[in-house]
Amino acid sequence: MRKILTILAMLVVSYSVYAQDVQQAAADAAKAMMDAPAEQQKVEKPKYWAKSLKTQVNVGQTSLTNWAAGGDNTISLQGFIDANANWKKNEMFWNNRLQLDYGFLYASSKPILQKSTDRIYLESKWGYNVSKDVLYLSANYDFKSQFTTGYTYKTPAVPDEDRFKDESGNIRDLDDLERKDQVDLWRNARVPKSNFLAPAYTNLALGIDYKPTKWLSVNFAPLTGGFVIVKDAELRKSYSMELKKEYETMKAGYADVDPSALTGNDLAAYERYKAAMDNGEAYRGARFEFGAQLKVDAKVNINDNFSYSTQVVLFSNYLDKPQNMRVNWDNRLDWKLAKYFSFTLTTNLIYDDKIMIKNDKDIDMYPNGRQRVQFKESLAFGFTYTIASKK
Repeated sequence: MRKILTILAMLVVSYSVYAQDVQQAAADAAKAMMDAPAEQQKVEKPKYWAKSLKTQVNVGQTSLTNWAAGGDNTISLQGFIDANANWKKNEMFWNNRLQLDYGFLYASSKPILQKSTDRIYLESKWGYNVSKDVLYLSANYDFKSQFTTGYTYKTPAVPDEDRFKDESGNIRDLDDLERKDQVDLWRNARVPKSNFLAPAYTNLALGIDYKPTKWLSVNFAPLTGGFVIVKDAELRKSYSMELKKEYETMKAGYADVDPSALTGNDLAAYERYKAAMDNGEAYRGARFEFGAQLKVDAKVNINDNFSYSTQVVLFSNYLDKPQNMRVNWDNRLDWKLAKYFSFTLTTNLIYDDKIMIKNDKDIDMYPNGRQRVQFKESLAFGFTYTIASKK
């Protein structure tokens, strides 16, 4: 009995010691948890930039064989890039957009490549919110031009040269000439109409930006200044560039002069003046403009497959006939057919009273051309791929 009691006493003591150890361990663990630094929740860095890059390649082809109605075999290729980089932080935003568009076609009736579309358009807009994300003070910069020379393609006449005569001495028809000779004739007959920086439009507009919705922006800039640049002398007259100061004086001096009465140095000076007027060297390569600009941008996603965007820009030059506004109106409709393929319809309308356009139908009445409404429409099917930054 004594042994049993001794064993029970030892068990009670051992359990008591064990319980104390367990309690002490739990207390130590609790204290360690309390003393441990709280784990900081990860905070994502704010993303101020939103970027996207849309690329599109359109291809067209027509082939005719024994086609009674006539026509040309044609191949066309067009590339389009639309890059956006937009920044927004607190009350400020800075939006940048670059559009590059270039295309060409080959037609069997002309043995040379012809440019079908060519456009460089850069926009950069800064704004500061002054009223509930609706009204902003803004500064807007634009640049427009094209990559390469654009031409009017006129059907060449075969010159009376020995290398174009057949064995009988007769002048060969244009279609009977060797391909190299045809290419040379077509190239020599074409007339330049535009080139890189000829023309180019660049301006800085200061005003207000009104954004009543996410898809609409109306920008009014009563202080808009910029330059019209025409680097190619032969094109300056077509874009109504101003005469250089020395030639303004000459023009006034020669206004009532009879060229047939001039001799010697006077005649030579007059001929130099006429040559400079005819080849464009007498005109300035840049024209400053200062006026008011109204720009309206709208972009609507009709559904997952249809999107439409439009931009209207109206400019009035305070310095020269402010009532004659320059108009640019661009439209673009994209219809997504599959993941990487779409139809695209674009239209461009321009009216500028400074651009003189010649038309063979009334060339006798307007030998230097006259103001006309310019319009271009393009419908294309092609491959589309877009890269956009994650939201």
